[in-house]
Amino acid sequence: MLAILFMSALLPALRGAFVIALEESIETRLSADAVALVSAARTQDGKLKMPDILPDEEFDGLESKLLGFIYDRNGSLVWQSRSTLGLSVDYKPSYDGTDHIFLRAQDADGHEYYVYDVEIDLLRGKAAAFSVITLQPASNYQSMYREFVDQLYLWLGGALLVLLVLLWFGLTWGFQALRGLSTEMDEIESGSRHSLSDNHPKELLRLTDSLNRLLESERQQRERYRHSLDDLAHSLKTPLTVLQGVGDVVASQPQNREQSQILQQQIELMSQQIDYQLQRASLRRSGLIRHRVPVEPALGNVCAALDKVYREKQVSVTRQVAADQQLPLEQGALLELLGNLLENAYRLCVSQIRVSVRNLPQGYELVVEDDGPGVPERQRDFILQRGMRLDVQNPGQGIGLAVVLDIVESYSGELFIERSELGGAAFRMRFS
Repeated sequence: MLAILFMSALLPALRGAFVIALEESIETRLSADAVALVSAARTQDGKLKMPDILPDEEFDGLESKLLGFIYDRNGSLVWQSRSTLGLSVDYKPSYDGTDHIFLRAQDADGHEYYVYDVEIDLLRGKAAAFSVITLQPASNYQSMYREFVDQLYLWLGGALLVLLVLLWFGLTWGFQALRGLSTEMDEIESGSRHSLSDNHPKELLRLTDSLNRLLESERQQRERYRHSLDDLAHSLKTPLTVLQGVGDVVASQPQNREQSQILQQQIELMSQQIDYQLQRASLRRSGLIRHRVPVEPALGNVCAALDKVYREKQVSVTRQVAADQQLPLEQGALLELLGNLLENAYRLCVSQIRVSVRNLPQGYELVVEDDGPGVPERQRDFILQRGMRLDVQNPGQGIGLAVVLDIVESYSGELFIERSELGGAAFRMRFS
């Protein structure tokens, strides 16, 4: 498109340059013809005398395209060449002391002429001041102009075609390299590749090297982060275990039972917070890698485990999930997400649970429903407020929903709590 616009702008510029050069050459030619007339002119008693035969024979031919006129200082015609017989051009000179004039004029039939008017003073006095005028029809040069424009269109069209072909080859080569880079990036996002290769043009190697360093830095940082949290959790678990033992000893004495219960509650709360923070750290999405994990195997494993735990309830789980359905989550994140939601559903439902996954125009939707009591409407907005956690504001509710909300937000998703058609709660999650 830019090449076409450039050629479109170049065409009138070249035409204008050609017209200027052409008119300059015409002016030069008419100036030389006027000099020929001046050199042949004589004065006698202040009157102009021209020879019967002029040095330039073109002025004497009736069919000649070279025309000549001479006017006196009063604007009266005192001589004209034989080639001008029967011609009436709409131009009258006025002797005003200017050197020369070059312009266009028309005859009675509307034909255009190039006019060159030069003022001379043969006797160095006003009595012998004349305007010598030479003309040529503009039609003499129209064929030259049309031929030039045709050649200009031809050459510019050819140049544009060659340029477009070169651009096509250049862009094809460039896009091929970018497509290769894009393919490797897709493989990195899917987890099948860990770094970019060196099989790229040297212009892209700096970019690929930077991306590889970024990938390696991110991987190392995530590993250090997880190891640090594991070490922290391990170092805290031991004191908590000791406190748990102390609490059991204290609880064995009846007078300390109330203090022991408080101690046990606080220990349990601290343990839950440690587990919660570890889960948050381990389930965060990578900045560059985009995983795609099948839903059905993970859903089957979670349901099989919960069926054993809640064997007595005889829960019926309806799965509306295609066999090849995938979600843009990591395996661990999907298991944790389904585990928390389904554990709550198994625990609170009467007998029915429904899990459905469907594709949206801009992503995916996962819905977990049950026929239990549901979530009170007054608590739904509160639960979904950024930074609000049920485990903090409502003791005894656990940390499951907080983990679910963290996972959904870390994968740029949205979580909605609604009323299910089954009668209980519906947790609707959307991922892009």
